[in-house]
Amino acid sequence: MKKSTVLFALVAAGMATSALAAEPTPFNVQQLVNLNKLHSAAVSNDGKSLVYGVKVVDDQGEASSDLYLLDLTNKNAQPKQITAAAGTEHDVSFSADNKSIYFLASRSGSSQLYQLALNGGEAMAVTDLPLDINGYKLSQDGKQVVLTMRVFPECKDLACSKDKFTAIDESKTSGREYKQLMVRHWDTWEDHARNHLFVGQLNGKKITEPTNVTANRDTETPPKPFSGMEEVTFTPDGKHVVYSAKAPSLDQAWTTNYDLWQVPVTGGETVNLTEANTAWDSQPTFSADGRYLAYLAMTKPGYEADRYRIMLRDNVTGQEKEVAPLWDRSPSSLTFSADGRTLYVTAQDVGQVSIFEVNTQFGDVRPIYNQGSNSLIAVTNNQLIFKKSSLVEPGDLFSVTSEGEQLTQLTDVNKDKLANIKFGEYEQFNFKGWNDETVHGYWIKPANYEEGKQYPIAYLVHGGPQGSFGNSFSGRWNAQLWAGAGYGVVMVDFHGSTGYGQAFTDSIGKDWGGKPLEDLKKGMASVTAQQPWLDANNACALGGSYGGYMMNWFQGNWNDGFQCLVNHAGLFDMRSMYYVTEELWFPEYEFGGSYDKNKELFEKFNPVNYVENWKTPMLVIHGEKDYRVPYGQGLAAYTYMQRNGIPSELLVFPDENHWILNQDNLQQWYKNVLGWMDRWTAK
Repeated sequence: MKKSTVLFALVAAGMATSALAAEPTPFNVQQLVNLNKLHSAAVSNDGKSLVYGVKVVDDQGEASSDLYLLDLTNKNAQPKQITAAAGTEHDVSFSADNKSIYFLASRSGSSQLYQLALNGGEAMAVTDLPLDINGYKLSQDGKQVVLTMRVFPECKDLACSKDKFTAIDESKTSGREYKQLMVRHWDTWEDHARNHLFVGQLNGKKITEPTNVTANRDTETPPKPFSGMEEVTFTPDGKHVVYSAKAPSLDQAWTTNYDLWQVPVTGGETVNLTEANTAWDSQPTFSADGRYLAYLAMTKPGYEADRYRIMLRDNVTGQEKEVAPLWDRSPSSLTFSADGRTLYVTAQDVGQVSIFEVNTQFGDVRPIYNQGSNSLIAVTNNQLIFKKSSLVEPGDLFSVTSEGEQLTQLTDVNKDKLANIKFGEYEQFNFKGWNDETVHGYWIKPANYEEGKQYPIAYLVHGGPQGSFGNSFSGRWNAQLWAGAGYGVVMVDFHGSTGYGQAFTDSIGKDWGGKPLEDLKKGMASVTAQQPWLDANNACALGGSYGGYMMNWFQGNWNDGFQCLVNHAGLFDMRSMYYVTEELWFPEYEFGGSYDKNKELFEKFNPVNYVENWKTPMLVIHGEKDYRVPYGQGLAAYTYMQRNGIPSELLVFPDENHWILNQDNLQQWYKNVLGWMDRWTAK
């Protein structure tokens, strides 16, 4: 029996289905994994319609996902459910005439491209290819589509790649053979296949033979595992595709030299548009008239946390310039205004991810919206459509004028569920950290906070290390879960964090255990003085990746600060870590070269060299498919503590990578973490 369209429209709109609401309860992990999730939003070219997906989780934990259509011209409009098939429709985009939408779905057993007319009827498959389509983008006129599929570069057609994948699956041998790095990345061993780009014609019929425009090239386009189709675009005239990729080379594991490449839609000669820059070039974006190409560019080779500069190329004159060179923020996305004179960008900014307007001629930068963590969906009709989350908002769609006025919430996909959840009050704070420089952070009160009581502290240390625990809502490290469990939460954006200027971010380089440790010590002293309800003598610290490294560093260099520690995927021995991690450019930049060339600095900040000071009880957690920080790092820390009588426990996930993604595993993670912290703290 099909799901009720009316019921799901009410769920998507967040309308109350009951006049009576249960008393809100402190936020817990079961509530986290059962929240509805908004995804795949797109706005029509005329700005009149919005389509978005909602993954709905019922009371039994069963999930389904469908697409909804919202009329943006009617303030009282309610969303209309437009799909009801099993599975998930995602990567939505509008046709050029706004009468239909395209999306990816696995209705036939593999991921294919579908088109759905908005005036009714069933979705029609646009492709029936032998391989999964991992992403796509339409040309400006809607007559062409570029697809990304994983193929073997030596193959002449898709059938050849399909046969090779089948042969690997059916092979009686399991040995992997390599002749150069990288042999594995993130959570996957290299299988010698690559993401390639294919261009097909949209003529109302199925695409049967798309052209591999990156044929015979040993390139990964878009780069996996974190990049998507923001790295690929058509030129506005539809004659070329521009994409970001590394040139084939033997130095893949220790270079960040991604360039922008241009290739005809018919295939053939590929031109490097950014050959002069030996650092990272990303996100090619054209103005509607095709005159300007904007993109993001770093300037420091080998450094993945360098500031992205906004570059603008005049395709008529050939001149190129940096836009807003004095603006000390690093954009994460680019969108042109209709007239090509303005760029709308998002960037981390003092604990938020804000939306800015940048004048392409003069470089003036003006903030438009700066509360929470925001990602821009579209700019149309003097309106910006964006997705917003915060420490108390899982994520919904909003609109605001280009002047930053008339903020309007467009969706409320968790209205009923949030009514049953009690979050902790939060506030941003600051203090004088290393060198008396201002450092920011957040505190969160326990959900059931009572005036006059003191509470144990969950001291969260972010990873990266060039990262931030800011005003956002995470599906993994969700700070409100500790507030729901009765802890006061403290998060400090120590030196090295992002969103506070590039010099602040760069300052952690070659000083992993220096400035950040001082900031974290001073942050604890300052916040507990500012907020006496936080009990400085009753605290546990926890972190993942670099945050896990810091737990090991605390053990050797701040071993009287905490009642317990939680180390998720933390670095323990920098020597062995260098030789087993996959992206060598990361440690080589952070420590000034390879281990053999700069051994002294690696060893200066190597936690294993300070194990004689270890004494704090610690829970160690690791995923066996973590190739960024391989699980031997966690196992080694646990082995040392067990051998030397330090209270310790180990939790290993055979099927997880650097993150915990399986929702059942996430519940086990929090059960162990909170249980460990409850054991060592007094409430």
